[in-house]
Amino acid sequence: MIVGTAGHIDHGKTSLIRALTGVDTDRLKEEKDRGISIDLGFAYMPVEGAETLGFVDVPGHEKFIHTMLAGAGGIDFVLLVVAADDGVMPQTREHLAIVDLLGIEHGIVAITKADLVSEDRLQEVERQMRDELAGTALADVSMIPVSAVSGSGVALLRDEIAGAARTFTRRQATGRFRLAVDRSFTIQGVGTVVTGTVLSGQVSVEDHVTISPSGLDARVRSIHAQNRPSETGRAGDRCALNLAGPGITKTAVNRGDVVCDQDLHAPTSRIDATLRVLGSEPKPIGHWFPVRLHHASVEVGARIVLLADEPAAPGARTRVQLVLERPIAAAAGDRYVVRDTSARRTIGGGRFLDLRAPARKRRTAERMAQLDALSLTEPKEAIEALLAAPPFYLDLNAFARDRAIAATEAVALTQSLGVVQLPLEATTLAMSETSWDKFRNDILARLKGFHTDNPDLLGMGVERLRTQTELRLPVPAFRAALQALARPGEIALDGAWVRLADHRVTMTLADERLWHDIKPLLDGAERFRPPRVRDIAGLLAVPEAQVRRLMKLGSRMGKVHEVAHDHFFLREVVAEMVAVIVEISTAADKGWFTAMQFRDRLENGRKVAIQILDFFDRHSVTLRRGDMRRLNRNRLDLFGNLPNGVRDKVGVLERDEESCERIPL
Repeated sequence: MIVGTAGHIDHGKTSLIRALTGVDTDRLKEEKDRGISIDLGFAYMPVEGAETLGFVDVPGHEKFIHTMLAGAGGIDFVLLVVAADDGVMPQTREHLAIVDLLGIEHGIVAITKADLVSEDRLQEVERQMRDELAGTALADVSMIPVSAVSGSGVALLRDEIAGAARTFTRRQATGRFRLAVDRSFTIQGVGTVVTGTVLSGQVSVEDHVTISPSGLDARVRSIHAQNRPSETGRAGDRCALNLAGPGITKTAVNRGDVVCDQDLHAPTSRIDATLRVLGSEPKPIGHWFPVRLHHASVEVGARIVLLADEPAAPGARTRVQLVLERPIAAAAGDRYVVRDTSARRTIGGGRFLDLRAPARKRRTAERMAQLDALSLTEPKEAIEALLAAPPFYLDLNAFARDRAIAATEAVALTQSLGVVQLPLEATTLAMSETSWDKFRNDILARLKGFHTDNPDLLGMGVERLRTQTELRLPVPAFRAALQALARPGEIALDGAWVRLADHRVTMTLADERLWHDIKPLLDGAERFRPPRVRDIAGLLAVPEAQVRRLMKLGSRMGKVHEVAHDHFFLREVVAEMVAVIVEISTAADKGWFTAMQFRDRLENGRKVAIQILDFFDRHSVTLRRGDMRRLNRNRLDLFGNLPNGVRDKVGVLERDEESCERIPL
């Protein structure tokens, strides 16, 4: 259990921790010179029958509320301190508001300096505190008068905290590992050490972790948990991790960073969240209101985007979008606090709902339904609700990552739901059985109607079919869904076309004989510059119109593609040319290449090369900027599947896409 102090400056928080634990948490020279806490202080207290308690001592001065928040994010139990001579003061109220916003439900009140006042004054201060605590989760906590100087009440307070520790249910170590860094330093002969509270999961010596949001990778060399050497650190522990790795230094890891499971590294700068505005706020919160956001140990500038039509009045609860100045590492369900930009007051706080909030259409009815689902804390209930709301599918890997759900838990969760899973290269999409049946029936009905209207066409274009379906899936998911329908033989995929499995476009016996003569002319060494219709007619002594009719039929059957007027290429040759473009793009600067580079690879002349590239431009396989072109990886399967080796090269292009420079027209 982690115990955190809270209370006004000079109310004796540090002295009380020293009386309880024997540790002076003011470690900085300036703190000792000025007699106030400036930074976070830490102490530990063994408890018989329970694990060692960790204490986080926070500053009480209003200028250091941001530091107080960095320590408060990981505490389980609050030691709320109020001096008997001063009574309730401004930072007492603000600290209490922060504790309530962070959802801390366990604690105790210590009325310090009890030896300096009368019994009547002690009762008056207790009444003040009861009034302040009313309406919070701490309304019924115990209050104990103490004196750090005389020692009176300290033993009773220690016993009360120890009793709470024995009955405290520590955080579950399920989920993926996250530790919020509040200190980073170097120990001679050891290396870089970071300290913080483990927010979820557990970590072991020799585990590989990531520093987020920077993305630095590190290895855990050793661990101190609750001030003792340990092989593991678990949720709820205060840990010191000795980290090693390229670029890992005390300046590379800072307060506010999160050391986490490598699969969790996905920083965000736009978050949908709940917001409770404190009743003390002088006026309503308007659209694009600037704030300082505090989450775990990080502080970052942000803007509040209202998701409701009206400003958020004092005391109101609403939903907002938080647009951050820079990305942070977080998890859905985490608590946060916002303060004004001048750091004079706490405005409110709430809970993160969606770490991947959209910049557009964020107030639609569909989006509100999604947020209703994301508000559910139980993952199973949230998934079921999400799958029942538009767009009726869910990225399971992203959902598990953003909620820090462990891989084994995610698998068990999806199995218990009985959803339809669509595996993609890097993730898995899920749909409810109801939505899948609706999608399947829609696809089959549209294909049946298309074949009725177009009996001589091989099938319907994949993209045309995708854009017409009622349940609109993204391109990769739609292709995965089609493959799922093709496996049991309900439909057939034929390059860029989809058809019912029993649909056929056939040639007559005479056409088959003529095609048998034509195909060799389109293949072999001259496949990249095949003869045109008139040339084929001359070579075979067949009427030009007959050759043209057969080539058009072959195009509908998916045997050939008409790259230019009367200029047909075999389908497998077109796929081969796409593979050539992949190779050229991979080798080219930022993926951009010229027609001359393409011509030289095919050795087919400038005119034919330009016609081929214009064909690919029309089908968006290539993107043109002036005389330069670049591969559009989303259209690679249009003319057939690519070999695995070529797909590996496409991965290189995907990684380079973020840094791609636009070529001016």
